[in-house]
Amino acid sequence: MSEVEDYTGRTGRNETREEQLDRNWAELLQELRVLQTGVQILAGFLLTLPFQERFEDLDDFQVNLYLANVVVAALTTSFILLPVSVHRRLFRKRLKETLVSSADTITKIALGGVGLLSAGTAALVFDVTLDRSAGLTAGGALLGVLLVLLVYVPLHLNRRAAANGKPSTERDSDG
Repeated sequence: MSEVEDYTGRTGRNETREEQLDRNWAELLQELRVLQTGVQILAGFLLTLPFQERFEDLDDFQVNLYLANVVVAALTTSFILLPVSVHRRLFRKRLKETLVSSADTITKIALGGVGLLSAGTAALVFDVTLDRSAGLTAGGALLGVLLVLLVYVPLHLNRRAAANGKPSTERDSDG
């Protein structure tokens, strides 16, 4: 078979638009599975804390940080589940492009939630085990590192690929 031109005007994989959307959907689901595991581990850790004897010793800031982390964990879990709910609603309605596009956006939001949850959990652990300053420093430092890893690095790689003559598009969620 010959190379085909996809919807972006680039030549690439020999696949129809439907095949490309199916592949993109499958890749997004795999990414969501990875995110779900991480969120489940952090949320599980958080949910065990109130049952620890030392939990009663937390000050108001620590309790509020804990509760904020629980809310972020619950919201992030909801965002990770949202593409499945959208798929159920759009199933057999020939709206795969809408599904893939929305799932791409939702996955980016979920990534942000995982970043906030990771930084918030680190802040809580350092605050409880060391002190407030260590907690704020650890949480802030981890948030900074995650911003670089989750936002800057992908944008930088995208710009570098474009500079090397490899066009990209936000609509195509090819890895």
